[in-house]
Amino acid sequence: MRWLVKEEPEHYSYARCQADGRTVWAGVRNPVAQRNLRAMKKGETVFSYHTGKEKAVIGTATIAVEAYPDPNDGQLVVVELAVGKLLKRPVALAEIKADMRFAGMPLVRIPRLSVQPVTDDEWDMIEAISKFA
Repeated sequence: MRWLVKEEPEHYSYARCQADGRTVWAGVRNPVAQRNLRAMKKGETVFSYHTGKEKAVIGTATIAVEAYPDPNDGQLVVVELAVGKLLKRPVALAEIKADMRFAGMPLVRIPRLSVQPVTDDEWDMIEAISKFA
């Protein structure tokens, strides 16, 4: 399985994640997003997406530690991510929405969901757009 996690770059940017090398992905309260965190398995890959003004897929990460109780709120879970690589260029939400191959992607259908699955085909298309567009 592959995933996409969203964050405001002003709060925690991909550049900061790169500097840290690893991070605890916390603060997710939505029940569907929490279910997705619980489903993540060690070694699975994740796209990092900047929300807010930027609205773009920025880079990748890997699930380093599977879901465990949030030390600040035992009702929630967190995962740990190890930084991956920066995409050759960000892939904007507008580009994704303009491409009908992404019509079923949660990023298009459920834009406020902060943790969501990504199919292998969606992953490959985003990587290709980043490299060639």
